[in-house]
Amino acid sequence: MSVYKKLQEARCEMQKMTLSKSGKNTFAGYSYFELGDFLPAINDLFLEKGLCGVVSFTATLATLRVVDVEDGSAVEFTSPMGSAALKGCHEVQNVGAVETYQRRYLYVTALEIVEHDALEPVTGAPQQAQTKEKPNQQYDWTALIADIAKAKTMDILKAAFDAGLAAAKAANNKAMAGTFTKAKDKRKSELSAQSEAA
Repeated sequence: MSVYKKLQEARCEMQKMTLSKSGKNTFAGYSYFELGDFLPAINDLFLEKGLCGVVSFTATLATLRVVDVEDGSAVEFTSPMGSAALKGCHEVQNVGAVETYQRRYLYVTALEIVEHDALEPVTGAPQQAQTKEKPNQQYDWTALIADIAKAKTMDILKAAFDAGLAAAKAANNKAMAGTFTKAKDKRKSELSAQSEAA
């Protein structure tokens, strides 16, 4: 049995479970899954299916490698690394916060765990599009960076970059604006190389 079949079985069993969201975003008014809400269930499912999840980080990429412990086949899920600037925290605490978020997003992706649209509480549902933007708005920086990193065309890349830059400006976050610019330049270079090779 391949890693893909086992992972799909784990996904189907996972979606039948009733999981509680313990994370609360009181500012935007929604609940979300924290890592501890679903990781114990995933570990039990992986043990039962003969799978093992291994998370690793580089300066630019977070990776979840799901391995079939019986035949060694594996599938990887990746996400561009983000950054955190939590007030009153040491640098290592900011690194830990980013890694925790990345682990959560990687497992949510791998197991197809369905959450709310993270942008909707921030940008407002379509019928609320005209409401005045609130100060100190919270944004899903990792998702915005991922949109830039996975853009398939230059037009999509421009739209993703513009969305990220607008969010960074609205939040007055110059560091994220720089991160978006670096991610855009990297993806632009990749797309250009693909175009030349074609």
